Amino acid sequence: MKIVSVYSIKGGVGKTTTAANLSWAAAQAGLRTLLVDLDPQGASSFYFRVRPMKGAKATRLLAGGESLLSAIRASDHEGLDVLPAHLSYRHLDVMLDGMKKSTKRLRKALAVVEPDYDLVVLDAPPNITLLSENLFEASDRILVPVIPTPLSERTWAQLQGFFADRGLPADRLRPFFSMAQTRSRIHKQTMIRLREAGNFLDVVIPQSADIERMAERREPVLVFAPTRSAAKACRALCTEVLSDLEVT
Repeated sequence: MKIVSVYSIKGGVGKTTTAANLSWAAAQAGLRTLLVDLDPQGASSFYFRVRPMKGAKATRLLAGGESLLSAIRASDHEGLDVLPAHLSYRHLDVMLDGMKKSTKRLRKALAVVEPDYDLVVLDAPPNITLLSENLFEASDRILVPVIPTPLSERTWAQLQGFFADRGLPADRLRPFFSMAQTRSRIHKQTMIRLREAGNFLDVVIPQSADIERMAERREPVLVFAPTRSAAKACRALCTEVLSDLEVT
């Protein structure tokens, strides 16, 4: 089982739409896929029309075992299950702070799903928190959407600095350009500059009204607009990520 987080310090960069499309595409590719929605806002859960079970709490997630398994819900798409978010997830950092080995609790909790899934996709809330550190420890790869603007570039640099300061493995980070505007001079210049520094995935996810429509349609863009440019980019991203993970 491989674990991929979609993460950014900054909100509004296309993190959740990426997680949703990646999860759907992986399931379509034949991988038993679990999407774990860790953001209390629950946008990933909303996209797939999945609600948390009655009585679902953050304690179920961190407890692991049957408690976690019972919270998983099937989506309407074959091969794709969802562990939906809950408002109580806003307390996860406080709960983790009171636990031993607090940066490794999420990986330990998710061990229970290993026999059932080939790929776990974690949709993470923004900011650097104790939950974020759990993601960094648990993930085989961390996909980082970067809008090609100076502010988003700055948050990418901050994340790299955090990994360096904490001695975390930087080779897990996989940045890619998100919400890119090919006609924007700033976007073009930023992409050229960051690509020269290396490490960015080849795929560029464009700014697209189709992706914005996901909230209205409550399904991945790959489902309702599969031949459009945004969907093609999302499919290419999935192919690149799975190849990098050597998952087939």
